Amino acid sequence: MAVQSNDTDLKDLLLQVQKGELQLPEFQRSWVWDDGKICKLIESITMGFPMGAVMFLETGGEVNYKPRLFTGVDTKMVGIKPDYLVLDGQQRLTTLFQVFMSQNPVETCWERNKNNTIYRFYYIDMVKALDENVDREEAIISISDKKVKTSDIGKIITLDLTSRENEYKNLMFPLNLMFDPTESMNWCLGMLRYYQNDPTKLALYQKFNTDIISSVIAYKLPVIKVLKNTSQSSVCQIFENVNRGGVPLNVFELVTASLAADGVELRQEWKSIEKDFSKYDVLRDIDGTAFITSMTLLDSYEKSIVSGGKIGVKCKKKDVMALRSSVFNQKRDILKNGFIEAARFLIKQGVYSADNLPYNTQFIPLAAIFAYDLSHQHLLTNLPNLTKLSKWYWCGVFGELYGSANETRYASDIKDFFLWLSDDNVLPDTVSRSSFHATRLLSLQTRNSAAYKGVMALLLQDEPLDFLTAGKMTVATYTSENTDIHHIFPANYCERHNLPREKWNSVINKTMIYASTNRSIGGVAPSRYIQTILNHKINKDDLIHAISTHKINFNLLNEDNFDEFIIDRAIKLADRIEKAIGKSISGRDSEDTIREFGMSLI
Repeated sequence: MAVQSNDTDLKDLLLQVQKGELQLPEFQRSWVWDDGKICKLIESITMGFPMGAVMFLETGGEVNYKPRLFTGVDTKMVGIKPDYLVLDGQQRLTTLFQVFMSQNPVETCWERNKNNTIYRFYYIDMVKALDENVDREEAIISISDKKVKTSDIGKIITLDLTSRENEYKNLMFPLNLMFDPTESMNWCLGMLRYYQNDPTKLALYQKFNTDIISSVIAYKLPVIKVLKNTSQSSVCQIFENVNRGGVPLNVFELVTASLAADGVELRQEWKSIEKDFSKYDVLRDIDGTAFITSMTLLDSYEKSIVSGGKIGVKCKKKDVMALRSSVFNQKRDILKNGFIEAARFLIKQGVYSADNLPYNTQFIPLAAIFAYDLSHQHLLTNLPNLTKLSKWYWCGVFGELYGSANETRYASDIKDFFLWLSDDNVLPDTVSRSSFHATRLLSLQTRNSAAYKGVMALLLQDEPLDFLTAGKMTVATYTSENTDIHHIFPANYCERHNLPREKWNSVINKTMIYASTNRSIGGVAPSRYIQTILNHKINKDDLIHAISTHKINFNLLNEDNFDEFIIDRAIKLADRIEKAIGKSISGRDSEDTIREFGMSLI
């Protein structure tokens, strides 16, 4: 990588923007500066204060991003190949171009209402700008595109700049004439004619020209140029290091820019894919970055298979950024179907919605596994193989293995899983490394934990029965009945009886309940709400059976026997987790477990 640095006249930079020689890469976000920030920047420029360096990327090298013009540039410049793309400085350069170079009003917004577009012209009050006792901020005038300021709900005009004569009268110099010497001089001559060559006004203009106009024209910015031999991954790192917006650069945006240069409109493609995904709530939070990461994983795995393992399986950030249009076009539909099959698989596991999805990240290898199988082997139509996939999935959830950087795990997942299908002795790393300790049940207190959501999904997978109606709780009724997680021994009851919070607020004392059932339960003792339910004419045997489908001992619940209930249900949940992961969980009779629960969970 080579970098050059030099100071450049602001005027020259803005002329490059105007001519299309300097443009933005497609991944740069839209211009978003509000009116207040624009005035502050103008203040800094007219005072000669530094505003930081800008950084450009030379075009014509390895990095091939689709360019786009700055906001406010004449659209006839579309199609011009730029010399440089702006990595850092978009907001400042866009602001300055619109203020100083454009004859159109500046498109901006209010500080407290960024969704409402407004249009402004900017002036500088010549008298205030030259008064050392007046803050420069007061001399910067922002006015609507009508060029009129009013008060008293529009009844009184306080400033009218709708004509040159009114500008002269108020001694308001239009900032969009600043870098046009001919128009600037014409304005000056017009102002002097308006005042009939009043010597005091001539002196005022001469001082304004020296102190303000000349200093702005001489203003320079430090420019750092990243030369064209720089790699794409280095460009990404540079951008993230200098990005002043405070929002991390998304890989999706970088790939969008790369593919756009090859004619693929990734944002539009993703919108179409999202529309197909919208039929499955469990896919709701899957974003474009997850999709192209899974695509990179799938493509890499296929290439590894073809090469006999000589090419490694990879999907790190730099690998995703190297995604090409040919790969995207070839794999788009098969991967989309892979995600949809993964969603159907998860629904069968009891994961009915995005809110209760243990890990979004685990979707990436899961979808790639389904996509590869759909296009090559069709092994997942076989029940024993699906059972292995289920075991792998739950080992990831209860081993809590997807909570941090996962690219290496994704690669081992897809390789290991297909090897496992052909050889029972080759356990995937996710399966062999997965570990769940019995005491973890007590520390699962909120749905922020993947394992917490996993327990709830396993309960739903077994299709439990509603307490109130004894009807089967399915994916169809999950949404229609506003199903959610609620306490079995109600929280209010537990607090009133000073029961230990670490137990009553843990996953052991929670289950999936319909909203209507939860209203019937209220905050009373279990024995009381059981009687309330029986008063709804439900058969007692049916109620006993319905409650048991939630891994709950009816008698202990009906006796309000909290301590034994916790032990009994912890044992049942531990058994269910073991069934899901296909191996024993640790510590069921350990000293820690006996200390926390009062006895072992065997």
